[in-house]
Amino acid sequence: MSTLSASAAAETKSFRRGPIIAALLIGAFVALLNQTLMNVALPKMMESLSITANTAQWLTTGFMLVNGVLIPISAYLVEKFTTRQLFITAMVLFSIGTLVCAVGPGFETIMVGRVIQAVGAGILMPLMNIVFLRIFPIEERGKAMGLMAVAMIFAPAVGPTLSGWVVQNYSWRVLFYIVLPLAVIATLIGIVGMRNVGKLSTPKLDKSGVVFSTLGFGGLLYGFSDAGTDGWNSPTVITCLAVGVAMFILFVWRELKADTPLLEFRIFRYNMYSLTTVVNIVVTMAMYAGMILLPIYLQTIRGFTPMRSGLMLLPGAILMGIMSPITGIIFDKIGAKWLAVVGLLITTATTWEFSQISDSTTYTHLILVYTLRMFGMSMLMMPIMTAGLNQLPQRLNSHGTAMANTLRTVAGALGMALFVSIMTNKTKDEVTSALMSGSVSQTDKAAMAKLTQEATITGIQHAFTVATWITVIALVLAFFIKKTSPQPDFQKVDEVQPEQTRKPQLANSREA
Repeated sequence: MSTLSASAAAETKSFRRGPIIAALLIGAFVALLNQTLMNVALPKMMESLSITANTAQWLTTGFMLVNGVLIPISAYLVEKFTTRQLFITAMVLFSIGTLVCAVGPGFETIMVGRVIQAVGAGILMPLMNIVFLRIFPIEERGKAMGLMAVAMIFAPAVGPTLSGWVVQNYSWRVLFYIVLPLAVIATLIGIVGMRNVGKLSTPKLDKSGVVFSTLGFGGLLYGFSDAGTDGWNSPTVITCLAVGVAMFILFVWRELKADTPLLEFRIFRYNMYSLTTVVNIVVTMAMYAGMILLPIYLQTIRGFTPMRSGLMLLPGAILMGIMSPITGIIFDKIGAKWLAVVGLLITTATTWEFSQISDSTTYTHLILVYTLRMFGMSMLMMPIMTAGLNQLPQRLNSHGTAMANTLRTVAGALGMALFVSIMTNKTKDEVTSALMSGSVSQTDKAAMAKLTQEATITGIQHAFTVATWITVIALVLAFFIKKTSPQPDFQKVDEVQPEQTRKPQLANSREA
């Protein structure tokens, strides 16, 4: 057992891990469930609140923006405040936000509630990652991350089914009344069982970094999200992306110069962390292809109800929930490489299969392919992320987690915008081509409806084809993943080594 593992094991003997794990998992499940419930409920909320689609979209986009902006600050918060303080604060804020959403009379009040929810969720999710890394020794981290994946995967898959059933039979406000007691239970468990994990320091808040980070990640997230609806040529999208890129460059420059950076970009000196971060970004983008394209296909082309669409996702969610802890145990035994390779082979094959769907593809076939795809995905996200985090010294765990979560959030927004854009552009090309050839007349409504349906299917097929090739990139990179253990802290190497010997030492630490 390594020194780090021994110290981690010794530290966890002073308290019971069970209540800490239970509080974090329930909190994470509720936060993620809350987000996926909203997506299906938006049409009903638009009708009830008398708002347009663009206005309603802010209920999800605003949540994502606040969440994405808070994640980079999580490393500072974890060093400044105790685990107990952060968890209880996060859950209390989330509970208050949920109550405000449930009783809010109009859009403005509900938007305020969503922002309060997002602040709580933005603190909670990175905190869970960091606490799990600290309370489990390195040889048990796979099992720990497998448990965490149950909440992170099961909630988004159960959400659409539950939401579809509720909005078909009851008011959309019932969704918030379902989430609220779960959030309160998680808060109470945290008050009783949460213990402080790790040592506090007195870091200085990099205020310039906060401004650049907020504008950079906020601009990128909003730009990518809006591109999915308004297109890449929209002035708003171009402006947001331009501001986001410029501020992000300034943010990176600032953090590399700062003595106490908000987000430590020098962690990319660790080769395996860098590789696994890239693989996770690519996998996240491919995952969003299924999440965004399948509901469009099921509800727009096939005419399924939101509930039936959600039911199609349920077997895959259940299988993924069962497999995640098992995958974690396997990871502890053999590492991430072969889990990732097998998982990506399955994901690539099933993504390609979705590129062949038509208007006559059976519901059973869709369930089987999607369930198999989720089986492949269960071998990917957590094992790959854990393999990279395992290379980092203990001091950098919070920065590694914050960086991975931030980039994954950006990748999700980019993936959603990219695949919607690919589908839309291909659909338009198909319709334009048919009209130009004269095979369909614009005055023939029946023919135009059939053409639009066929063009949309072609657009979805094309987007899944692109997603397949993106998955192949991740598959190739997965062969280079290696099992690692914590490497020397680059800060200590830089302090100890004389100037002329620094570069060879850092090179050796990367090769180790």
